[in-house]
Amino acid sequence: MTVTDTARPTAPAYTVRAATPADIDGARRVMLDTLYREFRYGYVPRWHRDVIDLPGTYLDDPRHLLLVAVHGDEVVGTTGVRSAGPAHPPHPRWLAERYPSGSTAQLVRVYVDPAHRRHGLARTMVRRACDFAAATPGYERIYLHTNVKVEGSGAFWRSLADEVFDARATGEHGPGVETVHFEIPMPPPA
Repeated sequence: MTVTDTARPTAPAYTVRAATPADIDGARRVMLDTLYREFRYGYVPRWHRDVIDLPGTYLDDPRHLLLVAVHGDEVVGTTGVRSAGPAHPPHPRWLAERYPSGSTAQLVRVYVDPAHRRHGLARTMVRRACDFAAATPGYERIYLHTNVKVEGSGAFWRSLADEVFDARATGEHGPGVETVHFEIPMPPPA
């Protein structure tokens, strides 16, 4: 799918597609930049193992997907799908039971480089990720959690998903992280 960049008509259009091995370094850069610059807590091994092993996590498992938004030859956005629910701990046991691994398609790493926002890239990647989940046998629900401290993330997810649990009062990820959990209705299979 191509997303036209109307703000800069002479620039190449954006393309959203499944990642290839050639996209791994660019995707990892977008992810690490987001973790360090926007989230301000950086790479945390127990939360971000997939960022180091993108091929093993996303490219080698047919039930997983890594989408990239590409502008010219630069990866400027990412979205992942993994067959894993939220882990307990740090998340509440009831949440892990509601979204069990295997039947839950978890959206992760929905990141767009700040210089390329406001072009519909995140929305396009999320829509494609949800279509993938609907077409993949065994997925029953689409789940995600986000740090709503990041500007615009709460409003973005509320426009696409149903809030399931606001964990800000629990401090489940520690100081400076304001986690809210969401479910996106499963689209009908294509």
